[in-house]
Amino acid sequence: MDRAEYEHMHAVEDRMWWYRGLRALAATLLVRALAQSPVAGRVLDAGCGTGGMLRVLGSDVAGRATLGLEYDTVAAALAMAKAGRPVVAGSVNEMPLGAATLAAYVSLDVLCHGGVDPARALAEARRCLGPGAFAVFNLPAYGWLLSAHDRRVHNVRRFTRGQAHALLREHGFRVLRSSYWNTLLFPLMLLHRLVERADAESDVRDYPRWLDALFSAALAVERAAISAGLGLPFGGSLIVVAARDD
Repeated sequence: MDRAEYEHMHAVEDRMWWYRGLRALAATLLVRALAQSPVAGRVLDAGCGTGGMLRVLGSDVAGRATLGLEYDTVAAALAMAKAGRPVVAGSVNEMPLGAATLAAYVSLDVLCHGGVDPARALAEARRCLGPGAFAVFNLPAYGWLLSAHDRRVHNVRRFTRGQAHALLREHGFRVLRSSYWNTLLFPLMLLHRLVERADAESDVRDYPRWLDALFSAALAVERAAISAGLGLPFGGSLIVVAARDD
């Protein structure tokens, strides 16, 4: 990832509506899954970046201790300082963790990265998860929506729901539920992509308070719908809850 984009993320990720909405949604689904699971082990934020999600998770989730994994050593140090949790330096393609040691694996916009081999990353996730353990994946949706931000953070792929399901099934996961999200704001996102220049300003930035509040409210409505069991039919992102298929 470009160093400047890491700095943008570290500076604004705790304030920006999109990051707050993603983390609230992922945490809600993760807590619900773990509350019904007897699997012991730690909860890994795989590709934790500068630590925003790890801080949201806290020291434990449903009684399971948390830790992070991050390839970039500078980001790993930022994550440890921000979240106050251990962060292992390493790649999701080859994780320095023991087999069947995890109760849950969280992967937020990681499988889309150019430095990640989705097949290897999923094989490693399955190896490290205990039998019946859970994974929560967030993925950017639709390949034709690649943006200036995607290029800055070296994202090279986006996914449809069908592609994500097929990929997970192929590598030993059983999809429990999935939904697109960022649906209400999708028309604005599409318009932005259509007019965006290659040198466009990063999407990662502070927004005016009124606009941030409006966008946050839209995501809160979607989070309530998804938490109630609804699957949204389209959106800028896709969230999937899966279990290691034994």
